[in-house]
Amino acid sequence: MGPRSVPLLPLLLALLGRPDPGRAEGCDLQPVTAEPPITLSYATSTVPRGCVSNSSVGTDHEVHVLSVKWSKASPVPLTVTVTPGAGACSRPAVLILLCSRCPARITSPCSNLILRTDAHLIPESTIRAPNLEPPIVSSEEQLLAWALAAYGGITSYSELQDPRRLQLHLGEDAHSPPECVPQENFNAIPHLEAEVFFHGVKSCSRSDAQSTRAAHIIHLQSEPSSSITRVNLSLSCSPNSAGNQILILQSKANFTWFLSAECNIQLLVSGSYKMPLFSMLIPGNPLPDTEQGLIAEAFEKNYSVIASYSAIPASTHISLQIHEHGMVETPMSTTPMVITQPPDLPHQVLRTLKPWKCTDETMEIVIIRSYLEPIKDVVNITLRDIRCQAEKNATHFMLKSPLSHCGTSLEGRGYANNELILSLAKDAVLRSVRVGFQCEIPRELFLRLFPTADFKAPQTELEINKEAFVQASMRWMDHPADLQLKECWLVASEREPVLLVQGGQARGAGVAVLDGPPSSHGRKVWRFRFTYSVPEGGHIPFSAFLRCKAGLQNDTIFEKVLEVRVKDAWRPLNYRGLGLGAVLGITFGAFLIGALLTAVLWYIYSHTRPISKLQPVSSTAPASESSSTNHSIGSTQSTPCSTSSMA
Repeated sequence: MGPRSVPLLPLLLALLGRPDPGRAEGCDLQPVTAEPPITLSYATSTVPRGCVSNSSVGTDHEVHVLSVKWSKASPVPLTVTVTPGAGACSRPAVLILLCSRCPARITSPCSNLILRTDAHLIPESTIRAPNLEPPIVSSEEQLLAWALAAYGGITSYSELQDPRRLQLHLGEDAHSPPECVPQENFNAIPHLEAEVFFHGVKSCSRSDAQSTRAAHIIHLQSEPSSSITRVNLSLSCSPNSAGNQILILQSKANFTWFLSAECNIQLLVSGSYKMPLFSMLIPGNPLPDTEQGLIAEAFEKNYSVIASYSAIPASTHISLQIHEHGMVETPMSTTPMVITQPPDLPHQVLRTLKPWKCTDETMEIVIIRSYLEPIKDVVNITLRDIRCQAEKNATHFMLKSPLSHCGTSLEGRGYANNELILSLAKDAVLRSVRVGFQCEIPRELFLRLFPTADFKAPQTELEINKEAFVQASMRWMDHPADLQLKECWLVASEREPVLLVQGGQARGAGVAVLDGPPSSHGRKVWRFRFTYSVPEGGHIPFSAFLRCKAGLQNDTIFEKVLEVRVKDAWRPLNYRGLGLGAVLGITFGAFLIGALLTAVLWYIYSHTRPISKLQPVSSTAPASESSSTNHSIGSTQSTPCSTSSMA
């Protein structure tokens, strides 16, 4: 922090006396609807909903479920760090992360961590998700029921709102409840720490404001049971930001703020605080603990614009970024700010996002639309071949194509080259911007499972007693002919591993090696089929793992594991249900009973109806009855008799 950012002590010595809350009149705080002037996040272990249980103890994995919800698009990719527990990485763990296809960076030292996520992983991630994504669920109950059925237990579940960073600590507690029943405002310590964005920023300005001096206020809301008394605040500002701003930090008097600041900004702090340039602890000033009182405090110091007011829970770490302001724009302003785009802005934005991802045969592009707001007016996105248009919805542009289509070039070693063409519409004028890019093709083995021999629609379900088709593929630009499929196994819990292929030859019953397509652009493809059989009455696992190895003659090995869900469409004799013979016997018996019952009812009906119609009927009506009545009764009795005689 430079010398210009140290006018703190004179300011604090001058801030004596308490303001009149009446001075806050005329400044009604309202939510910021435009781009907020700050980015604020804070650390917490309290999640909106969550639970823990010991139901995973004794199963094959510990299972952690994270369900992320967004009130608005995150300005940065979600960072998830998974750290091992006391037993290091000895016990396999499953992380299920649902975040509405958000960009995410997931890292962990545990190579046996199984990741199931709908996130779009960015290249810095150390974990690669298998092709198996979690199912599409519409409720918390469906998600937890699926996780329980798939893995036999749930170690922890956390619902999070607008997270920036997540740190998950692996480990199980045998003393946890037997079932994971979500609770509101759940304390997720010790297995989860989160840093979440705050989107409830408010602002206002005095109606008679003539000054552009702006105040930013952070008001910590402490629970009576909270033990937090130390706050680390990371503060950053634009180098060109004006020095006519003040940051007001309100907390309990026993709080100590540790400020890491790179700003030319005035400070007003309650409690005490410490800064890197000062070895001593600086006493703060008593501040009001109400919204109106803090606004009046700012007005008292001649800061007539409340650029941001943020009331957040007490936290051990807060990150605040104050964006550049020439003049602070308030909700009262009606004149829009005109910003001229730099001509290379689309290139800068897209090359920062890097929304492209390649496998050995496909290219996928996913762009969150809110990330394109700096470019503005993007109405369509295509690849070099304009027939390859991105699908768009309210939140995303999405495009997926084979590497052999849409003008993609594979001339580079290990890269696919193409262009994103952005169609921009402004003032009824349509123009195009081309952004060239290179998509790295991972030098790794890919595994895909198909239900039919056309190898067109990959899936992650393995059906018992039905043929399945496997494709292993890899691009190796140097010497693709030297690549060999060393071996493939099928591994399932409580069953012996099954060797399917070894040295390019089929092993085991029901396995056959198939011809693959010819090599192209360094891509080698191996195919085989097999049938997964389970002995009658045998254990049927929830999932299984295809594990294949490919390598060169010099023993360079590439390994890939694909998790598949085992599907039992029909059990011939299942200890969990009825066999085929029993089902057919019950069906035939039900048919016979129904037929006999129908025959009995018809017999009773046909033999009781004539008797009732042979009862004597008086032929002489009483004298008091009218002729019309006699005629009516006679008609009523004659109709069934005639019908009976006809029969």
